[in-house]
Amino acid sequence: MKRALELAERGRGQVKPNPLVGCVLVKDGAIIAEGWHDHLGGLHAEQMAIADAEKNGHSLNGAIAYVTLEPCNHYG
Repeated sequence: MKRALELAERGRGQVKPNPLVGCVLVKDGAIIAEGWHDHLGGLHAEQMAIADAEKNGHSLNGAIAYVTLEPCNHYG
């Protein structure tokens, strides 16, 4: 969770009025992907982390997401 909080800070000054959000995906005790909300209207932290995992060839089966905010239920 500490790493997710560090990642969230990368959005400071870029995402207002939205909150700062970071996400790490962990599998077998290792971080396999990271994401953060980096600009207003951009990908959510969870989406960025999933894309990062896929880009680097990591399977999400059995992975755990640690996110600094509950998942968003807003579409669009």
